Amino acid sequence: MDNTGAKKKCCEAVRDFFTSAKFLIYMGHALSTWGDRMWNFAVAVFLVELYGNSLLLTAVYGLVVAGSVLLLGAIIGDWVDKNPRLKVAQTSLIVQNSCVIVCGVLLMAVFQFKEQLAVMYNGWILTTCYVMVIAIANIANLASTAMSITIQRDWVVVVAGQDSSKLADMNATVRIIDQLTNILAPMLVGQVMAFGSHFIGCGFISGWNLVSMCVEYALLWKVYQKTPALATKAGQKEAQQQELKDLSPVRELENGRSPEESSQPLMVDSAATRASSPEDTSCCHQVTEPLRTLKAGWVSYYNQNIFFAGMSLAFLYMTVLGFDCITTGYAYTQGLNGSILSLLMGASAISGICGTVAFTWIRKKCGLIRTGFISGVAQLSCLMLCVVSVFAPGSPFDLSVSPFEDLYTHLVGVKPTVPEADPHLSGMVLNATTTMSSLTTSAEEVIVPSPLSVSLLFAGVIAARMGLWSFDLTVTQLIQENVMESERGVINGVQNSMNYLLDLLHFIMVILAPNPEAFGLLVIISVSFVAMGHLMYFRFAFKSLGSRLFLSCSPEQKVENDVNSPSSLPAAAV
Repeated sequence: MDNTGAKKKCCEAVRDFFTSAKFLIYMGHALSTWGDRMWNFAVAVFLVELYGNSLLLTAVYGLVVAGSVLLLGAIIGDWVDKNPRLKVAQTSLIVQNSCVIVCGVLLMAVFQFKEQLAVMYNGWILTTCYVMVIAIANIANLASTAMSITIQRDWVVVVAGQDSSKLADMNATVRIIDQLTNILAPMLVGQVMAFGSHFIGCGFISGWNLVSMCVEYALLWKVYQKTPALATKAGQKEAQQQELKDLSPVRELENGRSPEESSQPLMVDSAATRASSPEDTSCCHQVTEPLRTLKAGWVSYYNQNIFFAGMSLAFLYMTVLGFDCITTGYAYTQGLNGSILSLLMGASAISGICGTVAFTWIRKKCGLIRTGFISGVAQLSCLMLCVVSVFAPGSPFDLSVSPFEDLYTHLVGVKPTVPEADPHLSGMVLNATTTMSSLTTSAEEVIVPSPLSVSLLFAGVIAARMGLWSFDLTVTQLIQENVMESERGVINGVQNSMNYLLDLLHFIMVILAPNPEAFGLLVIISVSFVAMGHLMYFRFAFKSLGSRLFLSCSPEQKVENDVNSPSSLPAAAV
């Protein structure tokens, strides 16, 4: 009987977990990120294939996406704050998946009839298709940004309740899901395109998003039903309370009403009066409203007590030390093949997962703020290997080669030439040059480049992922716990904008100095920006804990808020 009762309780516990709001959020997030990762991987491949193996369309798409989030991040966040949670989540989900489906169908048509479209109206029809794909894909990315703010920055906080440990566990689990889908989803769609075609790949992604949208919609509804707190927002409650305060007996008497009369007609009249106000209905006021929202969002972000913590995270995006196209391109110039790179990317993902797991353990032992400090020290220590790799044997780092030489060559079209000299002298120089070239060729045939430099570089990048993801989770939870509920959307929107801004700067830095000889300089600049970011976090942490920051066993106090900031609320205990 005891064994039967224990088994029954165990089954009930398992059933409760798989039907809980927490698990349903995990499932919905896994489906959402899986579709996002497949699309983000495939759209770059599709654009390269469509434009004759050129990166032009891909670069334009990346610039449009980054610029849109940079400009509209605060406005998207403000829209998230001002609307009911379920409406925001459902609208974002439908818009995102519908845009991906439309893009997939449009790309299928372009792949199928590309030759016919290329000759219609001198190719303008095909160009219009390219513009439509980029524009619709950008709308899908903006909807994905709204969805990410809604679920990861708001719904997760509400489902976790007031339990900081539960919130940390949920954040860590969500990040592990991100890591796994970032590896597996591109592999799946890549195999589909490899064994099928790009046409089949577009159809597969469109079909996946159609099915996923329906399942995610049902999961969101289930989570909403199981978590009553999601039905109300602090900002909406405050607005209702403020509206009720305006209905004072004095105002009722001034309007010819007695206090006993119903207040509902007065609310309608008041709303109508406000709607008919010249200030609110003027064309200029409506046109400039997005600009005022944008300005208010950035001002509110600056006034937050976690401003320096958020800025520190944004500064980590100004780096070439990540597994993106830049690092991959440099690795190819150093002789690493695709097989080795795939293994390195797998090791990087494992390191990131270890950092995610370590975050929960360190936070329990040392507190949330100290976790960020420890993670920052760990990341910087590992990145010192990257700095050493710049000066190690086998490094192409050469300050005698101008970082702007390659850019100058592409812009002007010719390389700097040596002025004409005496013909006899020119012949001597030519003979000497030929001799030196033959000696250099012979030396290159004998000397094998040392792999030490590139090994140190990737060892530092992979090891630093542990500290990076742990630090990212720390700042994410600090924002979740210290930003008032009515401003979570706009603050996270501005945070996304800052991240994209620094990410754009790092791409501009690479465009200015793209040659391998200058990559070492980019590494040093990247580590410097990471160090500046962690110095900002140290300022925030020391202001919050003082000298107790270095005492890992002492209890942490609540983060002190700026009393002059109307947007700050007392922080949650860490």
